Amino acid sequence: MARAVPLPPAFLGAPIAHRGLHDRAGGRIENSRAAAEAAIAAGYGIECDIQASADGEAFVFHDDVLERLTGRNGAFNARPAAELAAIPLAGAADHETIPTLRDFLALVAGRVPLLIEVKDQSHVLGPGVGALERRIAALLAGYGGPVALMSFNPHSVAALAEAAPDLPRGLTSCAFDETEWGIAAARRAHLARLADFAPLGCGFVSHDRTDLGNPAVGALRAGGTPILTWTIRSPAEEAAARRVAHNITFEGYRPAA
Repeated sequence: MARAVPLPPAFLGAPIAHRGLHDRAGGRIENSRAAAEAAIAAGYGIECDIQASADGEAFVFHDDVLERLTGRNGAFNARPAAELAAIPLAGAADHETIPTLRDFLALVAGRVPLLIEVKDQSHVLGPGVGALERRIAALLAGYGGPVALMSFNPHSVAALAEAAPDLPRGLTSCAFDETEWGIAAARRAHLARLADFAPLGCGFVSHDRTDLGNPAVGALRAGGTPILTWTIRSPAEEAAARRVAHNITFEGYRPAA
């Protein structure tokens, strides 16, 4: 069983901007440098997503494929880092390109809490991961600000525990409905029960706002575990979520910082 690392208190203060404080109409694309700077200026924490290039570099990018955010074709992890770093984000002001995690960390520089979600490289929430997690751990060595790591894939969280045992880690979680995940029912039930939380030494969960009534979430909260929730898009959703969650990840409006 991995040693649990507590979530820093900074993550339970100001709300956390989902993929940064993005605004496509204003040219601030999700997971961009501009979205990060806007979140910092507004006093929010930042949540970001990490994908891997074909040659193993860590990039701040959400999707498995390039189309939605860049207009290019194909899988993100099919292209090398040098090529990905030159691709502009569609609609970004000043033709901003896809940021590497190295550059993103240098930009944030510990000014606000940084919640990093490692996207599932197995695509089935299974084993066969670890290279991206080790790269992330290497980049975070010596980083001075509040940071926490999480993933939907428990195998990824286990790899993070091995690669960065002193950094706080948690599970990104939800009800794991069949229509969205396409994995076996028994596996989905196991994940929905958050059964891997204690063995992985998790210090928090980031749970879907529509499933905050999950008994597993309630049990963790009753035991003192910090509960984060995603994705809040209105003051009404925030008010309902805060009955259970200690902090929110939000987009599309500006909660009190």
